[in-house]
Amino acid sequence: MTVAAVVGLGTMGAGIAAVMARGGLSVRAFDIEPAAVERARGELPAIAGLLDRLGLPAKGDAMAVAFAGSLKEAVEGADLVLENVPERLELKLEVFRQLDALTTPDCVLASDTSGIPITKLQAVVSNPQRVVGMHWSNPPHLIPMIEVVAGELTGAATRDWMVALIRALGLLPVTVKKDVPGFVENRVLYAIMREALDLVEQGVIEPEDLDTCVSWGIGYKLAIVGPMALLDMAGLDIYQSVASYLNPELSRRQDVPPVIAERTAAGRLGLKTGGGLFDYAPEDLQSLRARRAQRFVAVRKALEEG
Repeated sequence: MTVAAVVGLGTMGAGIAAVMARGGLSVRAFDIEPAAVERARGELPAIAGLLDRLGLPAKGDAMAVAFAGSLKEAVEGADLVLENVPERLELKLEVFRQLDALTTPDCVLASDTSGIPITKLQAVVSNPQRVVGMHWSNPPHLIPMIEVVAGELTGAATRDWMVALIRALGLLPVTVKKDVPGFVENRVLYAIMREALDLVEQGVIEPEDLDTCVSWGIGYKLAIVGPMALLDMAGLDIYQSVASYLNPELSRRQDVPPVIAERTAAGRLGLKTGGGLFDYAPEDLQSLRARRAQRFVAVRKALEEG
């Protein structure tokens, strides 16, 4: 049985660990913050219930996640260690230094970084060929696509092993051929976010209407037909015509928009603080998360059945 360790529980750790455990891996999880461990432990029953509702084959028990008391205990004898600590390069480098010393030479060291180049993380590992990106999407227990990112020194065997593991978990591996910052999913997402925020800041549209426009317009289409296939569906001549006058008008700003920077400075970070671009009543947060999870389940099942 493949032994996997998830280091850093954060927002996605519990979901990742549960998916791996349900997929038949022996999973250990670790975080230096006791509160993060308890939060993850408390999230497992709900996550396991959602995985049951998806009706996916179960090779193991999503609840069978062992919470280790130390990093050494978590990674001892592991075949795979997935780093999932906060997005700070120096912190990740320090974690990889420790993992390099604590794991066997053939243990695959993966990172769930959202965009830090894998090549940078390889710099502190004695055998960089075993380092690879394994980028999950949030919520990880509901979104089946995972980016596999090879750094400049990642071995082909490591990349292929990761692709095979993801498929064995019943998920969808996507191989990113070049180690570019943000990889592919986040580059596309942040391009959309940049234009969306720019339109709201210019007063072109209200935030609520922007979300409706994207969710029930391009989002609805893209769930069925990907961007490349959508070009063929619309016609390349149409794209060429529209892009010729629209592309120069799109946002090209390099900074973080004030609408985000000002709220961040004020501590308005979104759901986690009860307010961001929108306000959230504490008593409504649980039902909001539950409704969104139900919709994720329904859409995924519809796409898989179609």
